[in-house]
Amino acid sequence: MNFLWVGIGGMLGGLCRYYIGKQIAKRNSSGFPFGTLLINLSGAFLLGMLTSVRPAGRVYLLLGDGFCGAYTTFSTFMFEGFNLFKGKKRMNALVYIIGTMFLGVLAYVAGFLWMA
Repeated sequence: MNFLWVGIGGMLGGLCRYYIGKQIAKRNSSGFPFGTLLINLSGAFLLGMLTSVRPAGRVYLLLGDGFCGAYTTFSTFMFEGFNLFKGKKRMNALVYIIGTMFLGVLAYVAGFLWMA
């Protein structure tokens, strides 16, 4: 039964990530992966909020493991960072990778403290 909760949350998180990513990509022509950055930071913030309120098991499976797990995307983050390096945009790559990691931790803490 736990797999079902994670699966439902994962489906919803993946669909949200896809939709939001496409909407941001329509408005961004810079080549910088703002969509993935915003998605990962907002996902970290949501997970921080969620872990702060400590929901019951099934709710956490649905929203934490499922939704946030599928909504945020480490593989896309790595792919886009690598492509920035490959495209000789080293400064953009460093800003993106270091910024995502640093701001991601800050977003998680902000979400956690927001709900504390």
